[in-house]
Amino acid sequence: MDSFLVGLIGSGIGPSLSPALHEQEAAHHGVHYVYRLLDIDRVGGDVGELVRTARRFGYDGLNVTHPCKQAVIPYLDELSPDARMLGAVNTVVFDGERAIGHNTDWTGFAESFARSLPDAPTRQVVQLGAGGAGIAVAHALLTMGADRITLVDSDPARARALTGELAARFGADRARHATPADLPELLAQAEGLVHATPTGMAHHPGMPLPAELLHPGLWVADIVYRPLETELLQHARAAGCRTLDGGGMVVFQAIHAFRLFTGREPDAERMFAHLTDLIAV
Repeated sequence: MDSFLVGLIGSGIGPSLSPALHEQEAAHHGVHYVYRLLDIDRVGGDVGELVRTARRFGYDGLNVTHPCKQAVIPYLDELSPDARMLGAVNTVVFDGERAIGHNTDWTGFAESFARSLPDAPTRQVVQLGAGGAGIAVAHALLTMGADRITLVDSDPARARALTGELAARFGADRARHATPADLPELLAQAEGLVHATPTGMAHHPGMPLPAELLHPGLWVADIVYRPLETELLQHARAAGCRTLDGGGMVVFQAIHAFRLFTGREPDAERMFAHLTDLIAV
């Protein structure tokens, strides 16, 4: 029987469903699959030390989440074209002596959006967050054909930097940046809002913006999936918004990562069923 050892590096990842998602799918393929959580808050050490340790102990690969998607890059030997272009890594494959970084976040979000909001208008989209996940989501939105995305981040320099990268890739008129103070005016004119910060996660509860800014002409997508029903999505539905939770992104990201780790083709519908069962527990 083939055997695989993988892990997840990040902060506050105790509630993650990735281990169960991967291990349940592996059972259908008849392989032995162990998925460990390497929480930097609990095990200590920096990202580089964890990557080196995982390689030394024979791991086949790692998933990488907040706040390590950019910090991990200096400790890798090679980047896939997507990871190099985006400057963020969420999957690491150990191939012999080499650690290769990949980014499956952007494709995960794109496939989730196409599955659940296929006809959503994207002429004006506001995105909260320009970090590792935000980089991937913004790229996905513009790749899918969004006319313009406005980035808002608590760190203005980070929003400006990502705007410049997107403008160079997609055109100067496709991306801009703004401040949280601009949100009332921005959202009054926008058709979509994407939330790509940790706010709303189990270890970061709360709302990323005032609920009164939400309105029925807005669709709202949240990449947080634990909990699946974030406070943002609750308020969005109450305001009459169409919504997209983070479950689809995590499933499609897991599909791509599982394929990279094992070389086997996972079943998407089966993994969505796994997620539904896990959330219900």
